[in-house]
Amino acid sequence: MNIAILGTGISGLSIAQMLKEKHDATLFEIQPKIGGLIKCERINDSLFHKVGGHVFNAKNPKVLEWFWSFFNQDLEFVKAKRKAKVYYDGKITGYPIENYIYTFDKDLVNSIVSELADLQKRTYKEPFEYNNFEDFLKENFGETLFRIYFEPYNKKIWHTDLKEVAMQWLEGKLPMPNFKEIIKSNIVREEEEGMVHSTFYYPKNDGSQFIIDRLSENLNIIPSFTISKLHFADNKVIINESESFDKVVYTGDIRKLPSELDQLLEENGIALNELKSLKSNGTSNLFCETDDTDISWLYIPESFTKAHRIIYTGNFSDTNNRGSLRKTCVVEFSGKVEYEVMIEEIKKLPGNLKAIASNYEKNSYVIQDYKTRQLIASIKEVLKNKNIYILGRFAEWEYYNMDKAIEAAMSLNEEISQG
Repeated sequence: MNIAILGTGISGLSIAQMLKEKHDATLFEIQPKIGGLIKCERINDSLFHKVGGHVFNAKNPKVLEWFWSFFNQDLEFVKAKRKAKVYYDGKITGYPIENYIYTFDKDLVNSIVSELADLQKRTYKEPFEYNNFEDFLKENFGETLFRIYFEPYNKKIWHTDLKEVAMQWLEGKLPMPNFKEIIKSNIVREEEEGMVHSTFYYPKNDGSQFIIDRLSENLNIIPSFTISKLHFADNKVIINESESFDKVVYTGDIRKLPSELDQLLEENGIALNELKSLKSNGTSNLFCETDDTDISWLYIPESFTKAHRIIYTGNFSDTNNRGSLRKTCVVEFSGKVEYEVMIEEIKKLPGNLKAIASNYEKNSYVIQDYKTRQLIASIKEVLKNKNIYILGRFAEWEYYNMDKAIEAAMSLNEEISQG
């Protein structure tokens, strides 16, 4: 088949590499540079992750086998141990924070431990059984930990009422508390080994841009491309009156479909107002020099600063710091934060931070409510009947990291090939 793929982030490149084994695949990218959310840029020869700090870690054996077929794991990647910390009350403590209760003052410790002990008397519930994210946090960590950490940190990131956040959205992404493990960790005081990304792989050179560049090899990519018209004829999808395709894979923002597809959805009973009002957050990122540290991620829950985390990308690979006399990092803010404001904010943070460059990404995080998954499922069915498929974080409205994006591409590849 002749297949068009709209978008060249990790989802678009992955599905293209899979499909090209049996089909003719052409990628179209609206931006002049490929890579989506995981592209990087060298500033004065230091590597700037422009949206977050993307690393690779997968549990799925098929994803691992597929990914490593493109790379030499030993020669081209480093394996790093995740060292996450929390900046609270003017000092750096461990992560996850419930394993480091002993670092708090006595009254706070008493309150947290009493609440955790009382919570053990309740009937156990699976995460999906909770009404919303706020209830899950309170009923698993207690009111005090919720108040001092989970509520302020999550509100900083998501800018939304945690009671409106559906639990299905966070499946597989949450720290699952275990009372015995919490108590043991606070007594034995060992590092947490079971967290998501407790270890990860990272390219020795050029970070996630290296992954993008390798996955783009031997693909037909057309950058700076805009769809002006789309219609259907003879079971084909016609793009801009000149390109005819048997199938189309859309990896862009589902809220920004071509107008012809919006009309198709509306004709099939999809509420466009619900589609257009799906919530997302952007991020403002400040690339900085920092004092030496061995931390990988530093989470900042308190309201004294607008920043919610620092990603020490300079610790992921020494080559990320080539143009700097010090280590480098990315300070991340949720939403649009002006450069001058970020400069003032980093004065409140540890590390003697000095700004190098900045970036604003209008959309980087998706937010699901109770209707989202059913809405997306209905959209998928309508579009599939016209040989159009959706894939990726902003098309499927799922909070995919790199390995989950590849896993979703594998499922779609099987569906297209079988269909």
